[in-house]
Amino acid sequence: MEPVLTPDIVVAGAGIIGLTLALELERRGASVTVIDTAAAAGGASTAAAGMLAATDPHNPPELSELSLFSISLYDRFLDRLASLSGLPIPFQTTSTLQYLGDGTILRLAERSIDPRQLAAAALGAIRCTKIHLFEHANRIDISDHSGGISIRPQRGPAMETTRLIHASGAWFAGPPAITPRKGQMLRVRIPAGLELGEVHRSSSIYVVPRSQGPQAGTALIGATEEDAGFDTRTLQTDLDLLRQRAAVLLPALGDPTAAPQVEAWAGLRPASADRLPLLGRLPGSTRQWMTAGHFRNGILLAPGTAAAMADLLEGKLPAVNLSPFDPARFV
Repeated sequence: MEPVLTPDIVVAGAGIIGLTLALELERRGASVTVIDTAAAAGGASTAAAGMLAATDPHNPPELSELSLFSISLYDRFLDRLASLSGLPIPFQTTSTLQYLGDGTILRLAERSIDPRQLAAAALGAIRCTKIHLFEHANRIDISDHSGGISIRPQRGPAMETTRLIHASGAWFAGPPAITPRKGQMLRVRIPAGLELGEVHRSSSIYVVPRSQGPQAGTALIGATEEDAGFDTRTLQTDLDLLRQRAAVLLPALGDPTAAPQVEAWAGLRPASADRLPLLGRLPGSTRQWMTAGHFRNGILLAPGTAAAMADLLEGKLPAVNLSPFDPARFV
């Protein structure tokens, strides 16, 4: 019989939000275990485009303070991941052309990264610390009782802890409710003669070039937003529509011969009812917490969320106001 683990904190969910929080908590001296029912960083974390869109005019205004705080931490965050894992995460772009509905075009000082490189570095960093990571647990039974929290995965060791943080994204069972919002995306070869060095984005489409790493010379085009449950299939008709929208901004991308499709996939964005994150204590519990529902901005908000949530768990006042994200707003 395997011994029961007794970490200070268990993080349920090994996406980029959960992994980043675990690293921050461990850095501050806590013993941490991360558990997931599937593969670590295998969901929305690697399906994203990687835009650090803190000043996107289409973002909810409530996200502004947390977004800017997270951006202020990003260089140090990436440096730490690279130092621990040995895997650098280069910035793919440093500016964005934002197309507004009135015909105005703004140039935003906004960077982007490759989430696949980020995920690999985060997992590598986790494995270079004392954090325990258990994947493919299949099902996790949780009992919140007077003595603490008992966690019994179908696969893996049993755990006893005093604090559990739910970071399982669209797979959180609720309440509060988090629903999956499907996003299809494709990656195409950048046509010869097209100088594509920055992100191009409108309210209905974005094109994100890759300048470094294994995807260099290609561009991501995305994304749909669908209420399709946990269906992650792609449809060529939807991908063709995305390409047509991208061609409005960059006509050369409309030719599938000059800009051939390299791959396509669909991710599941975790969405709360008001499209804002759920950060704070789980309603009705003194020992369970939530860091979920980041919708389109999980990559952007990861380091800021980790720092603010770690402060909450230590009984400190976070550097940013988290009241708009209190899970109790839905009770």
